[in-house]
Amino acid sequence: MLDQKMKRLDGTEQDLSEYLGKVVMVVNVASYCGNTPQYTGLERIYQTYKDRGFVVLGFPANNFGEQEPGTDAEIAAFCERNYPVTFPMFSKVSAQGNDIHPLYKELTSKSPPVGGRVTWNFQKFLIDREGNQVLMIRPDVSPTSEYVTGKIEELLGEAP
Repeated sequence: MLDQKMKRLDGTEQDLSEYLGKVVMVVNVASYCGNTPQYTGLERIYQTYKDRGFVVLGFPANNFGEQEPGTDAEIAAFCERNYPVTFPMFSKVSAQGNDIHPLYKELTSKSPPVGGRVTWNFQKFLIDREGNQVLMIRPDVSPTSEYVTGKIEELLGEAP
């Protein structure tokens, strides 16, 4: 799962294997969606748990209602202006369809509750410290809900 290189919004390449040993939340994001305010919650949980080994990885996708039409530079500017997140943001990908990105092909190949097809913007996938996909979280579930934070805390256990 975390064995590929991905382009960041700024154009640099990053090897996702750098996140092995952390609890990872992968989320497909969009700038013009009713769920876009979840950026605030994603940043909140990132700030709350990052020192214990948690990271959020944001992947813009334009698959749902064409709610992420911009270029990487436009997406970065939108976030900087409206939701100044500090968690890693990656280049726009496809989260479904014939052009689905390999990362999302793998995430969606698993059956619920671990995986499943992406149904809308801000669907979340949790990956444990060993790189195993462990939970898919619906787009309408707030990242700061007790359900989500409880799962994160459970996966974090004791900080390494």
